[in-house]
Amino acid sequence: MEKRLTRTELFFSLGFIFMLVVAVGAFFYGAKIGAEQTEAKYVEEKAHLSGAPSEPGSYPQQDLVSFYHTVFLPYREFQSEWYKTMDKLAAASLSEPASALKELASLAKENYKRASSSSMQSSSPLLQQAQVEMLKGIKLLGEAASRASVSSKDLADAELMRALVNDSFYKEGVEQVTASQLDYYKSMLRWSNTVNSKIPATYDPSGVLGIAQWKTLSLTVKNKLMADQLKARQLLTPYYPQDLTTGVDEYILSGEATKMKMKTVDAVVDLLVNAKAIRSGDFMSSKSRLYEKEVLPQLPFFFSEEN
Repeated sequence: MEKRLTRTELFFSLGFIFMLVVAVGAFFYGAKIGAEQTEAKYVEEKAHLSGAPSEPGSYPQQDLVSFYHTVFLPYREFQSEWYKTMDKLAAASLSEPASALKELASLAKENYKRASSSSMQSSSPLLQQAQVEMLKGIKLLGEAASRASVSSKDLADAELMRALVNDSFYKEGVEQVTASQLDYYKSMLRWSNTVNSKIPATYDPSGVLGIAQWKTLSLTVKNKLMADQLKARQLLTPYYPQDLTTGVDEYILSGEATKMKMKTVDAVVDLLVNAKAIRSGDFMSSKSRLYEKEVLPQLPFFFSEEN
């Protein structure tokens, strides 16, 4: 007589079959997901290797880095030589002003070519605009130096200096360069918003910016505001906007703003700029103490004193 399965044995057998079906299904589902993930990774890597462009207006960090090396660095190198020449001219220590100014004009042409060697991506429209502005600025400053070299034959050093800074080419050159710098820092702000959504993509105070409000702002917002300040004042400076940011923060933290009964950031900036209290490298000196947790793009002037 055939032995019949007990209820317990029957449930055990059915349970085993069910678990086997589930295990097989899970295996094939896992294999499918794994294959899809592998394919997605391959497509992503292929897109990266092929240099597929980012979305327009996305402001990826690679665009900021590209602008730094392609456009901003050639300008800063030219600007460094400009300041050396201007300092010597102001001190009447140039043996041949005409020759020195011609060298500046030549350097402007050379660095103009470097700054125009490649175009910015459509993923960062502000950087495209900044490149155009910077190229105009370098060219105009070079032409101002060239014009001054001709005038140097008839003018004393002090008169030559005044003529140069009052030259229309110089003034427009400064306008373009400071506009380019501002657009660069605006781009950094756009980038920081993609990293931390709590940081605004744009920031323009509705009125006069008070010190109390300043204290609540992120570093990339502050830097953009200092680029605003330099453009508004039409200042070419050996220091960066972040150095001015640090100067403002240090002054406020020292309690001096309170002692002087200052209420606005404009007042602090006026004091620091007029006193020539800001130096290139101020940001780096205070970075670890003041800005350790701040979001910053991986750009050389934020992480090295070799600018």
